[in-house]
Amino acid sequence: MDMNRKNIALWTLYDFANSIVVVVFFLYFSQWLVVDKGVSDFWYNMTFALGSVLLLLTAPVLGAMADKTGRQQSYLNKITVLTFIFFVFTSLAALFWSRQAWIAALFFLIANYLYQFSFVFYNALLSYIAPREKWGSVSGVGQAGNWLGQIAGLVITLPLASGAVYLIGEAGRAQTFLPATIIFFILALPMLLFFKFPNLSRPPATLSSSGEGKIDWKGEYKLQWHLLRQLLRAPSMGYFLLAYFFFNDAIITAANNFPIFLENVFGVSDNVKSMLFAGILVTSAIGALISGRVADKLGLKKTLMIVLGIWIVVFPAVGLIQSFPVFVGFCVIMGFMFGAVWTVTRAAMTALCPPDQLNFGFSFYTLAERVSTFAGPLAWGAITGLLFPLGPLRYRIAMVAMAVFVAFGIWVLRKVEIDEYKVVL
Repeated sequence: MDMNRKNIALWTLYDFANSIVVVVFFLYFSQWLVVDKGVSDFWYNMTFALGSVLLLLTAPVLGAMADKTGRQQSYLNKITVLTFIFFVFTSLAALFWSRQAWIAALFFLIANYLYQFSFVFYNALLSYIAPREKWGSVSGVGQAGNWLGQIAGLVITLPLASGAVYLIGEAGRAQTFLPATIIFFILALPMLLFFKFPNLSRPPATLSSSGEGKIDWKGEYKLQWHLLRQLLRAPSMGYFLLAYFFFNDAIITAANNFPIFLENVFGVSDNVKSMLFAGILVTSAIGALISGRVADKLGLKKTLMIVLGIWIVVFPAVGLIQSFPVFVGFCVIMGFMFGAVWTVTRAAMTALCPPDQLNFGFSFYTLAERVSTFAGPLAWGAITGLLFPLGPLRYRIAMVAMAVFVAFGIWVLRKVEIDEYKVVL
């Protein structure tokens, strides 16, 4: 299979685009809701937990439908448009109805759910745009686009968050949401309009006899358990998804709560937060590119084990360090590991998943990620809630506890066997 460079460029630009809106909401919406509006950490984390439930009910069915009909691109386009609409609703609610913060939180829950849903179809396209021996490298290019997009999002919106520029509605952090959302959609449009789905060397799994791929929704739900059992019979698939649940649980939970951690533990300004995140994102982009090439040479499993071993050291260090300059140094290392872990796991999932179940498989890959934001936030919320009298120390303890989840992930990952392709690049 030849590399389609135009499709790879569009695929990467899409990741760049949606990362702009996500980093702005990740950094500023969490603080707007918890710090500015006084909503508890627990309820902020529950927006991710409830989104996980929605994904559980919808992602496997639509993933299976995409495998059967070959309509991955159509589903991706529609979900992207819906994502844009609900981020707009969230932005307007924060700007003009900020006293009813629950309205913005509800729209954010749906927008974030749709954003995560889009990756069921986006990630599965990797196998169509690059040959097997290049999956690690191309996955790294896409992930680098993601981190670079986040840097762009921080740079674009910092004048708005700092108050140097005012547009409409409530001043401060709420100013950042709408511009980021509009820029996201403009940059995502080339993927929606010009991406050409390759001619399949393999047909979709089970089109209807008429060839039209009509789907019986009720029947699809009945088939889910059967399809899931079939997927889990693929060599090492069950162990990989379970390991991914554990280590991704720690990484996503820590990332979602990191701005609040910075606010409560170190009390730094939004300007300092933005500069720190920019540094983390630069090293994340570097980590994505380097780890993809390393994985192609060293092997996916071995590379992933090394990356996770480093995470076990990073979490306690970030949680316990008292000196802010030293903390910043470990944050740079953490950024490199962010880029590495998702580059390698996406390529590993593509290698493990049966070719005719890629979209269905990635629906459970996404679910493993999002369900981890059901258990992870509960764990984080329980620690910070039960240890409330300890003040900022409770956030440090929560951060250290994330290393336990990673350790469980490594223990399960030992049982995974991946058909490795070592190539000279």
